[in-house]
Amino acid sequence: MPFTGHAEAIIDAKQRLALPAKFRARWNPAVDGPTWMAVPWFPGATLRLYPQQTFDELYRAGRQSPSLFPAEDEIALDQAVLALTETLELDANHRVRLPAWQIEKLNLPREVIVLGVGDRLEIHPREGWNARFDKMIEQMGSLAAQRRARTDG
Repeated sequence: MPFTGHAEAIIDAKQRLALPAKFRARWNPAVDGPTWMAVPWFPGATLRLYPQQTFDELYRAGRQSPSLFPAEDEIALDQAVLALTETLELDANHRVRLPAWQIEKLNLPREVIVLGVGDRLEIHPREGWNARFDKMIEQMGSLAAQRRARTDG
């Protein structure tokens, strides 16, 4: 089941984020894997959280074939994404401890919004969210048309 909706959350002083219940209810550790993968996404202050199984599937799907001699762009992308990705485990209180360096590099504040974005969760600064939300609503029609054009063409 895809992750949908959004929820306000807090990153505490120990860099822990409690996963909102609405998202935990859609996550099945037996199927999705027991851990989450935290992928910083640039530009913008976004931290993507993928269930382990989804991350593994996306990684395998993005590989042309294993090689001792990958193309330079494949090497660069692997370094940019995989070297910045961290594995997160939930504690007994349904919290993940976000790596301090990811919080720092993304300038994530204490107050955040957690978005359900299909196969992943995204963590964004809460400040400025309403303006971005309004812009997303305005762009929905044109974004849908662009997607249709890509899939029809």
